[in-house]
Amino acid sequence: MAGPGARDTGGADVVVVGGGPAGLSAAEVLSAAGCRVCVLEQRPTVGRKFMMAGRGGLNLTHSEPMARFMARYGAARPHLDAALAAFGPDDMRAWAAGLGQPCYVGSSGRVFPVAMKASPLLRAWIARLEGAGVRIMTRHRWLGWDAAGHVHVAGPDGTEASLHADALVLATGGASWARLGADGAWRDIVAARGVGVAPFRPANCGFRILWSDLMRTRFEGAPLHGIALRIGDLCARGEAVVTRNGIEGGVVYALSAPIRDAIARQGQARIHIDLRPDMDIAQVTQRLARVRGRESVSNLLRKALRLSPVMLALLREGVGVSLPREPGALATLIKDVPLVVEGTDDLDRAISVAGGVRWDDVDAHLMLRALPGVFVAGEMVDWEAPTGGYLLQACIAMGRWAADGVVQWLHDTPKGLYPSAP
Repeated sequence: MAGPGARDTGGADVVVVGGGPAGLSAAEVLSAAGCRVCVLEQRPTVGRKFMMAGRGGLNLTHSEPMARFMARYGAARPHLDAALAAFGPDDMRAWAAGLGQPCYVGSSGRVFPVAMKASPLLRAWIARLEGAGVRIMTRHRWLGWDAAGHVHVAGPDGTEASLHADALVLATGGASWARLGADGAWRDIVAARGVGVAPFRPANCGFRILWSDLMRTRFEGAPLHGIALRIGDLCARGEAVVTRNGIEGGVVYALSAPIRDAIARQGQARIHIDLRPDMDIAQVTQRLARVRGRESVSNLLRKALRLSPVMLALLREGVGVSLPREPGALATLIKDVPLVVEGTDDLDRAISVAGGVRWDDVDAHLMLRALPGVFVAGEMVDWEAPTGGYLLQACIAMGRWAADGVVQWLHDTPKGLYPSAP
């Protein structure tokens, strides 16, 4: 990656659409390279989804070995290799420390700011950008281009205007959590210019299960601690939460892509939950056999394995009939509770999305092939990754990589945005 200022941009004007992590990171690199940068954000403040992520401590990245880290991106890995090589997990930690927010590695290997908040980091980031001359225009919606190829925007009162730009970075987000700004409205604008856009699908999302009335009303919000979830040959361990209409949580998000894809193929998916993954079936059977036979099944499970009330209810959901008393049969069910998943949760409730601008439609530096001078970054491109710091790491790396592409393109092609004009 070329360093800031490595190429002469001639004080070019660059508009960045989107005030999330990808857009702000692009603005940071562009301003350091000598560009005059304007960030357009349609919401009243920037970084709204960034702030929401911070409610859980702001998981910035992950500390696992780089080969394993990169494998988390699945089919998108070849497209993200260069950006993540240029700005990887160690760079993320150094960047945060440079903004006065040193990080630590949690027991799971996830990396968090010591402050465990997003707000101090975001405030320092905005201050750095504004100090570098970046102009942040909130309550401004991008409408596309005018007839001359200028950036067309609508201001807070709905008044439309055009902005000159020599290059444009689109970092508008996907289509989840529209109230935070990522509403997917950009799809029709770029599709009308010949850009291929894959349909959005929820990622890192919850799923719908047809619970019984008892499960839905009594156990909504109940946690399932220390379970393992399996679909086919894929398995993950962690936590889940029963929702009124299904199930969500970290262990569900970890397998959301294969569950979602199975539903798309078959109309529904079958998942399996192991309520005691630290014990094998022989150990579970032995524990159950130790309890005196006159105990009720509920007491048997509570005394032998300390299963919570929601876990007992889940067992009954899995079989749909009375629970077996025989230790071997009961142990088999505890280690493999079958559940039928009927569909994904609403797209707008998903933590992230798959779908967006197709990789075939961007070049190696994230410039749209159909629109020279227009670059894309972040969730609006067709990739997905699990939670654990991978999403935020890639969004920031992509924003910086796209910005470096802008700098290179401005140096090589001084005509600016206008080749994209109709």
